[in-house]
Amino acid sequence: MKHLREFLRLEAAGGLVLMAATVVALAVANSPVGPAYRGFLHVPLEVRFGTAGIEKPLILWINDGLMAVFFFLVGLELKREVLDGHLSSIRQALLPGFAAVGGMVFPALVFSAMNWGDPIAMKGWAIPAATDIAFALGILSLLGPRVPAALKAFLLSVAIFDDLGAIAVIALFYSSELSLTALLVAAALVLGLFALNRRGVRRPAAYLLLGIPLWVAVLKSGVHATLAGVVAAMFIPLQTKGESMEDVEGPSLLVHLEHTLHPWVAFGVLPVFALANAGVQLGGLTVANLLHPVALGVMGGLFVGKYAGVMLMAGVAVLLRVAELPRGVSWKQIQGVSLLCGVGFTMSLFIASLAFEQGGGDYHGLERVGILAGSLLSGVAGYVLLRITSPAKAS
Repeated sequence: MKHLREFLRLEAAGGLVLMAATVVALAVANSPVGPAYRGFLHVPLEVRFGTAGIEKPLILWINDGLMAVFFFLVGLELKREVLDGHLSSIRQALLPGFAAVGGMVFPALVFSAMNWGDPIAMKGWAIPAATDIAFALGILSLLGPRVPAALKAFLLSVAIFDDLGAIAVIALFYSSELSLTALLVAAALVLGLFALNRRGVRRPAAYLLLGIPLWVAVLKSGVHATLAGVVAAMFIPLQTKGESMEDVEGPSLLVHLEHTLHPWVAFGVLPVFALANAGVQLGGLTVANLLHPVALGVMGGLFVGKYAGVMLMAGVAVLLRVAELPRGVSWKQIQGVSLLCGVGFTMSLFIASLAFEQGGGDYHGLERVGILAGSLLSGVAGYVLLRITSPAKAS
């Protein structure tokens, strides 16, 4: 429970910083220095070792490099929750699990229904399927003691399952032409990480020495580089073989890395990502832009699809008696959280960059308008509903 409270505190605070970074990005992008801002993001940067090197514009170093650290943290959180947290019990995991499945499928269906028949637009079908943990918890934190801890844990669990689904979607649907040589190198490095885990190695440097080459190999393989972070996290030991959590002296390597990285990701990586990706040009924005199938599909997917999917599938889980509502949580509060799940922001922007980075024609930029509008609607509606339906002080 101590880990959960600390995690929620950092995520909530990070969510507020993320909101501020978004406002700054929008202000700069629509100011006289907007062209310089966009030009700076495309300044090429190169890292070279002898004849081998990687050259990318700054924005891709952020999206492929810094976000790999974010996905590494997501992997650590997921592994800890499954092995020793709220998702370690199947019955506890079923309610958020059902809700997360609905929260991914329904938004994708809404988007697809509005863009069916347009192969370019359909590349963005997964954009509204993601939830931003930090943003959603940041909004929830504004309600203070009105919100019971069990409701925060439910939102966190749904978002973790959501991230797992997003990782699978990125791996399966947003990989480019694959390089067999790079994949074989990545596989060899994964075997090395497995060996370190089996030997009970607890030194972070050992995993770092294999993790960085793994990121490069995955980058060159055609699979998105950020997935290297998730793969590496799966081999960080929570405890060593034959050892229980009670036997571990001090925090395990996984917990140590999670606590060390979390502030850097919450207050550094994600705000930098927002500064680089949330700078939507609003000048010349018309009603026709907002009503374009791509923008409307993303906005409708986040605001309507997320709410409907999370609520419906949570109801199915309870109706089938495979799960029950957390103690002290009402259905009206679940409705509020279902709306907050529509705050896609970071993950939605990230998937959007993958969906249209190979060229989205005239659609590029419309998806970001939909993300901002859908996330804003979901956040405001969720906050208002929870404010109305929650008592002044939660039990």
